[in-house]
Amino acid sequence: MDRKYDVIILGAGAAGLMCAMEAGKRGRRVMVLERADRAGKKILISGGGRCNFTNLHTGPENFLSANPHFAKSALARYRPSDFVRLVEKHGIPYHEKKLGQMFCDRAASDILAMLERECRDAGVEIRCNTKVKKVRKNDLHEGEAQENDAFTVQAEDGSFSAPRLVAATGGLSIAKIGATSFGYDLARQFGLKMVPTRAALVPLVFGERDRKRWRDLAGVSTEVVASTRGTNFGENRIAKHTFRENMLFTHHGISGPAILQISSYWDGKGAIDLDLAPDRNLNAELRTRGQRDPASWKLLLREILPRRFADRWLEIYPLAGNSERAFADAERQLHAWEVKPEGTEGYGKAEVTAGGVDSSELSAKTMEARKVPGLFFIGEVADVTGQLGGFNFQWAWASGFCAGQAV
Repeated sequence: MDRKYDVIILGAGAAGLMCAMEAGKRGRRVMVLERADRAGKKILISGGGRCNFTNLHTGPENFLSANPHFAKSALARYRPSDFVRLVEKHGIPYHEKKLGQMFCDRAASDILAMLERECRDAGVEIRCNTKVKKVRKNDLHEGEAQENDAFTVQAEDGSFSAPRLVAATGGLSIAKIGATSFGYDLARQFGLKMVPTRAALVPLVFGERDRKRWRDLAGVSTEVVASTRGTNFGENRIAKHTFRENMLFTHHGISGPAILQISSYWDGKGAIDLDLAPDRNLNAELRTRGQRDPASWKLLLREILPRRFADRWLEIYPLAGNSERAFADAERQLHAWEVKPEGTEGYGKAEVTAGGVDSSELSAKTMEARKVPGLFFIGEVADVTGQLGGFNFQWAWASGFCAGQAV
């Protein structure tokens, strides 16, 4: 039996649920098809289970895309304050952690329950455990009724049709909760261009030499300024990207907020520079203390870095004497530690997938495919990737809202 709707949404994640509730409020008959056994699995594990649901300082500069201007329209139409108002409407307690990052006081399940409630109130149907096998478009032929110009979605347990189809299928990150390439395959099926995908917001892996040097420091964390020079993906220019946050040693390499941030901009080949003593002038501090010898250098490093890291650093990069130049070289090394990762930990450990459906194929106002009327791509499946700190959720809400107003 072919069940007919006004809108079919593939994926019950953040973007899909936002789109569904907005479309439902506008009187559309909406069906959401989700392959997992429940909606919003990625929402539930986000932010350490507390859901960093938006960032108050969201701007286009917080996003990576082949077209850096594409996200501006959607971000302007649905702002962080709009989502905060929705959270407040449902009485969900929240707090600002730092740098504009907004978290639930209790649990991420509060955000999912809120979205599901909004969908229910808007008459939206959500079907979980529904694997889509095939999608086709019934092109309108001369003399046929308008309703025949629809998308048919063939699932394992039946088919569904609607004149508007929204892909909110997410990316390739975290396959263990159901990530697939379905949205990308759908875009290719309809002839849309793609920006190559890659793991983003992902830990980096050392080469063998550095793994041996540092792996027993796994769990040690320190504040750094991480920077990399590389092409702005999709733009033909060299750009420097810099993030000041914590770095964490792992058994395989390095992670932590600073590294996750810089990983999105790393080209997979070049070096990453780490300033291990931000805003510190170590030689000036030693002169002020009236001591400058290897022992006082070691004591100062133990003040700046975790003790185990400081001691290991001095084993690998010992002072080359007691001269002015030796101390200057040692300080330069500390401010510009050049790390050449072997790779990343891949989609399994990545928080998001960069790349996706080329934004030149989509309307910036509605997310509709220009060449395929009635077909929309929202959230992570499109080539818009946010930085760490609630930005990817804000893109999900904004792109979902815009599509929800258009379907």
